[in-house]
Amino acid sequence: MTRLARAFARAKSAGRAALVVFVEAGDPDLATTCRLLPALATAGADVIELGIPFSDPLADGPTIQRASERALAAGVTLAQVLDLLAAARAGGFATPVVVFSYANPILAMGEADFAHRAREAGADGVLVTDLPPEEGRAFASILKSARLDPVYLLAPTSPDDRLRRAASLSRGFVYLVSRSGITGARAALPEDLAALVGRVRRAVPRLPVAVGFGISTPEQVRAVAALADGVVVGSAVVAAMETAVRAGRDPVAAATDLVRALAGAAAKP
Repeated sequence: MTRLARAFARAKSAGRAALVVFVEAGDPDLATTCRLLPALATAGADVIELGIPFSDPLADGPTIQRASERALAAGVTLAQVLDLLAAARAGGFATPVVVFSYANPILAMGEADFAHRAREAGADGVLVTDLPPEEGRAFASILKSARLDPVYLLAPTSPDDRLRRAASLSRGFVYLVSRSGITGARAALPEDLAALVGRVRRAVPRLPVAVGFGISTPEQVRAVAALADGVVVGSAVVAAMETAVRAGRDPVAAATDLVRALAGAAAKP
């Protein structure tokens, strides 16, 4: 069982959904991310998605786009992010990490080189936002050879045969996008979310299902935890950090305060 699979199994045995927290690496700088990773784990994050800054983040809304721009302006690169993760692991940080990237930074490094360096750095899984399952079989094989879990996005518009195709390439968990469109906090969850999770469970019975996109409050985490094995929160954490920086406060403290509240809401009814 991989570290990702163990994280979901531990959460299930504790009667709660796993809390998956996305942060943008290098926002506002790498030193902050270095402090952030262990702090998020202490606050209750079961899995951390470590976003790789990219100039054209098509799936991301304005909040994460701004975070990516800040990191790029600070000169953050994929290689630096992997070095940061390696340093965190050397310091005792043990929470599972999924590298969350677009294809171009990985292609620029070279797929095999990336997989080797990510594994050596201590990554557990890789999610490439703009790599569809129809084109991802070879890369998934490279990741599995490097003992990394490929994680694929499933969308509300995906037909059942595509859900099964993505699931056949995935390990650790599958990431269900709760709604069509880009990331970002929403006032309400989709009305048909329960039906969507049920459809994905029938198509993907062997892997935990984590739901993300648009989830930002403890109330929303509580509602999703009743349906799914994991809850993904990203933009709300990034926004809390952004607000703190603008106010001259510590962004790590702002993120951990929010994650602590979200983790407290992840118990299953």
